[in-house]
Amino acid sequence: MSAPTYMTKRLHLIALATAGALLLGGCAEFPIFDQKAPRTPSHPRASAPKPPPKATPAPEREPAPVRDRDGDGVPDNQKESGLREGIRLYNEGDFNGAIRRLSARDVNNGPLSTRLMALKYQAFSYCVTSRPAPCRQAFDRALRLDPSFDLAPGEHGHPLWGPVFTKAKQAAGER
Repeated sequence: MSAPTYMTKRLHLIALATAGALLLGGCAEFPIFDQKAPRTPSHPRASAPKPPPKATPAPEREPAPVRDRDGDGVPDNQKESGLREGIRLYNEGDFNGAIRRLSARDVNNGPLSTRLMALKYQAFSYCVTSRPAPCRQAFDRALRLDPSFDLAPGEHGHPLWGPVFTKAKQAAGER
């Protein structure tokens, strides 16, 4: 190749690369390229009880007595807060923290509905962390506490815990 032809081709290549970079750089200014596809979570968001809206301060009155319906020494409102905290940890993706919190004595000594909800989120946490045996055990314990225990319709079809729950439910029906 002669020198002028080589230089000409090289200049054309540089001009083409520069033009392409300018065109692509200009595309970044369009708002359509700033949009991101919505991200689907690997687990559903829990519907934790929402705190009531703040009202105007009420006049001072005598505090209500602390209720301990099951007589274990832990006030019932602390059991509920333990469940809320465990569900919050689950929603934030701290599955091991959720398992620890939902396994605590204050939650497991609570009312039946609290224990069932805690076992459900423990099972979910075990399943999403690839531990199917403890996931199944949590579902088994929930079904022993309440044979009519069931998941919400949207939770049944989950690819991780849906099949595990179905097997646990079938085994509980055979007992």
